[in-house]
Amino acid sequence: MSLYRVKQFYRSMVSKINDEDIDFLRMYLEVYELQLFHQLPTYEQKHCINVARDVKSTCNQRVLQSKYLIKVALLHDIGKIYSNMNPIDKSIMVIMHNITNGRIESHKKNKNVNMYYNHGDIGYNLLRKYGYDDRFLFLVKNHHNNNITEDTELDLLKECDNRN
Repeated sequence: MSLYRVKQFYRSMVSKINDEDIDFLRMYLEVYELQLFHQLPTYEQKHCINVARDVKSTCNQRVLQSKYLIKVALLHDIGKIYSNMNPIDKSIMVIMHNITNGRIESHKKNKNVNMYYNHGDIGYNLLRKYGYDDRFLFLVKNHHNNNITEDTELDLLKECDNRN
């Protein structure tokens, strides 16, 4: 396991939402989106904020339209509002995924396994009820899909998600 994963675990254990984070959220999310967002565990909220800040910075460097992608980044893991996983459970899932080379995915009856592999689909179905456009939903649904390539926005979201 890489040092990156150790750092990621540590950050998830000590994550807190500060006033700067709250201001950032209010700049990009509507009231109903904030209500959804706040249903995520704090460590997932902080992860999404970090991904969104990374998206913003990367968009500025690459001269891409960022406001839309920042909102996608903030909501990309929204399917996890139905999860009971804590950082330790999530770490176990990462380890099991690596040990089994992804074969653990076949055990989808396990709630944690299902959430780990399908939170994009779950988020897609949740956000679809709120009337998000097809592109937004596509990005949320596929943010872990490595079979889709050469999609600038999706590649950017995946890149920033992987860094954070």
